[in-house]
Amino acid sequence: MSQTKRFKQGVSIFLVLTLAIGMFSGCGGSAQTPPSSAAPGSSSPAPQSKVADVQQQAQSSDDFDWKQYEGATVKVSFVQHTVADAIVSKLPEFTEKTGIQVEYSITPEASYFDKLSTSLSSRSGDPDLFMSGAYQLWDYSTAGFVEDLGNFLGDASKITSDYDFEDIVPSAVAALRWNGIPGYPVGEGAQLALPLAFEIYSLAYNTRAFAENNLEVPKTYEDLLKVCDALQGWNGPGSYAIALRGARDWGTIHPGYMSTYANFGAVDFAQQDDKLVSMVNSPEAIAMTEFWVELIKRGGSSSWSNYTWYEAGADLGAGKAAMMFDADNNGIHQNWDGASQEAGNIAWTVMPVAKEGDTPNSNYWTWAMAMNSASKNKDAAWMFLMYFTSKEFAHYASVDMNSLDPARTSVWDSDAFKSKMAKQPGYIETYNATIDSTTILFTPQPYFFETTTEWAATLQDIVAGQYGSVKEGMNALKAKIDKAVSDIDLSAYY
Repeated sequence: MSQTKRFKQGVSIFLVLTLAIGMFSGCGGSAQTPPSSAAPGSSSPAPQSKVADVQQQAQSSDDFDWKQYEGATVKVSFVQHTVADAIVSKLPEFTEKTGIQVEYSITPEASYFDKLSTSLSSRSGDPDLFMSGAYQLWDYSTAGFVEDLGNFLGDASKITSDYDFEDIVPSAVAALRWNGIPGYPVGEGAQLALPLAFEIYSLAYNTRAFAENNLEVPKTYEDLLKVCDALQGWNGPGSYAIALRGARDWGTIHPGYMSTYANFGAVDFAQQDDKLVSMVNSPEAIAMTEFWVELIKRGGSSSWSNYTWYEAGADLGAGKAAMMFDADNNGIHQNWDGASQEAGNIAWTVMPVAKEGDTPNSNYWTWAMAMNSASKNKDAAWMFLMYFTSKEFAHYASVDMNSLDPARTSVWDSDAFKSKMAKQPGYIETYNATIDSTTILFTPQPYFFETTTEWAATLQDIVAGQYGSVKEGMNALKAKIDKAVSDIDLSAYY
């Protein structure tokens, strides 16, 4: 049995125990879920719209007692990432300001979440804080592992008047709020984490490839397919039109595929009779997947089925791929001066849509910092969180260091950031055209990784011709997903 499946069973056991405890409490027992943890169905006491009112009652940073937890030690788990590099570089300044010592670990993403899940399951309180994506937080909060940060944001004694919570990109904050009920979208409920950086999805392209072939940047799906036909072999043997993720894991579905899926009007689940029902075989879902398969066949790499973030970005930078439909910041790392063979030739545009003028709905990925509900140093940990999600640090992380995308609007608006990104043509413009229609497009549910990995596997099988049609493949996928989520009873949450 996989570690993921064992973790899912542990979550299920936790939910059963939580419900049972609630029943016994109603009969006179005293045991109950700690009110501070983000348990299913919980609601944060401090929605984003109310934090500004709390800040008016708070002290300024100059008057705030940053030394009130001097001598405490906070343990932090980082994934290997540019924002982690920025935080670590400022730890001496944080300790000097607060007197709080920081112990930390940095782990590559490939093994990070397995390691983190084991640590959180121990309930030892170590680490106090941890980096996470929103999807993982659906699991961790369901199991009771995540502190609701609304408890701090809603307390004038815990926050400074100039923290400026409203400056944090609102959709990034909303992506990390969830009420814990499967089938309900993000944006309401407990504040499970605060964003450090994020990514949205757009089309990066090689300006040299387009100029040499006298091509216009595609704006619609039809344009994109035509451009793919023209760009196969554009830079010699082994070169191709568009880099897309294709590996047999959940990461293949959530960037360009899921964004396009939503733009076709498709959804992943519907609620019927207190059950989640997969909608991956709806007419819209089938039409979108037919388009995506054609895109892969007409424009993708012959090794598409092995591609992750890393291979897609590397091919764009090496001059193998003429375009890449992926995270907006993926191509940036190939376009810094001297970073790759094609550095200086990469630009950005809004993802293609059905027809010009359509809204470009983008999925979201956030790297965020969450608090362990079992932490024994919550107040000191909150001090760390407030310091490293501040305006000043966000500016440093993205302007002086290379953390992208910045999670604060003031950074996007700053002249210093605009100057730094001037050699990344279209990047800021594409962000501005997309961010207001960006959200997590998946339906939160506890089997996200299982069902989305199965989705990627089915996509591979369809492309490989193992089904007679896209419809046949998506019908088979629906049956598998419905079976995976069959034990979810929504009536248990009402």
